[in-house]
Amino acid sequence: MKNLIQAFLAVLVVSIVCLIAINRLNASAGYSGTNTLTVYNWGDYIDEEVIDQFEEETGITVIYETFDSNEAMMTKIQQGGTTYDVAVPSEYMVQKMMEEDLLIELDHSKLPNLKNIDERFMDLAFDPGNKFSVPYFWGTVGIVFNTKMLPDMNFKSWDDLWDPELKNDILLVDGAREVIGMGLNSLGYSLNDTNKVHLQEAQDKLNTLTPNIKAIVGDENKLLMANGEAPVALVWSGDASEIMFENEDLDYSVPEEGSNLWFDNMVIPKTAKNIDGAHQFINFMLDAEVAAQNTEYVSYSTPNKEALKYMPEEMVNDERFYPSPELTDKLEVYDNLGKKNLAYYNELFLEFKMYRK
Repeated sequence: MKNLIQAFLAVLVVSIVCLIAINRLNASAGYSGTNTLTVYNWGDYIDEEVIDQFEEETGITVIYETFDSNEAMMTKIQQGGTTYDVAVPSEYMVQKMMEEDLLIELDHSKLPNLKNIDERFMDLAFDPGNKFSVPYFWGTVGIVFNTKMLPDMNFKSWDDLWDPELKNDILLVDGAREVIGMGLNSLGYSLNDTNKVHLQEAQDKLNTLTPNIKAIVGDENKLLMANGEAPVALVWSGDASEIMFENEDLDYSVPEEGSNLWFDNMVIPKTAKNIDGAHQFINFMLDAEVAAQNTEYVSYSTPNKEALKYMPEEMVNDERFYPSPELTDKLEVYDNLGKKNLAYYNELFLEFKMYRK
């Protein structure tokens, strides 16, 4: 009997040790508890000192992971292998995640700093009432160009890209929504247009641009533009800001016909294990001084109007990255077009890339 009790106790001790080890492994793999918080964000998209400050103030340890595309982020959250507490999808992906019931509704009573967000960037069509998301950074799609290589051009219109003088000069971002959207906007159509006649018109016009296209690229456009290997590119404003920091000859313009107004947003996925901590983190990031510090590091545009008071004047007053309401009112947020329409956009874009060859 004594041997049986000893064996039972030994098994119990081993079980407890294993349970502790599993809990520690889960925490290191992103399984959040009350003292840990797993944040899933784009690469190089937060000031690490801000994370350190949050940990010091709350006693919560932040496990920080990164992704390189909205689709990769959503797939991992759908799989549920890691319990992410906060994620940062773009606006169209917020809408898609809402539709697939992947998000937890935010408790606004736990987000008092939400009052710091500019009203222009609240209650948008992709998330009415901001029930599931809070804007993190925002920006535009436009044209970055080398003023030394192209001294007589200012790219106030999309049609400027069709100038014969730009033969083999233009870099296009490798994105169907951005390129097809550019074609639509240049014709006066919405960049969310699903009318196939309008879309075909846009593709036909884009096909006439092919002599001017040097390449359709991804992140390489930043290096090529910074090094002066191309004089003009279609880019996101955040990339433009980064490139312009490397090369003072570069400038950025959002064409007057209109363009994309994009948002990256903080959300709480249904995988979250530390929902209270997630609200604490989001509210912390909405603090005016924290947002100002984070914005100076990331260099994208902040939607936090109170943060602007703590930022350098030359940054806040730069209308290329903080355009007037007159311009932002003309810009459009991407709608979730649905699988069928998005597939058609991708098909047109693929045909356009093949046409070049």
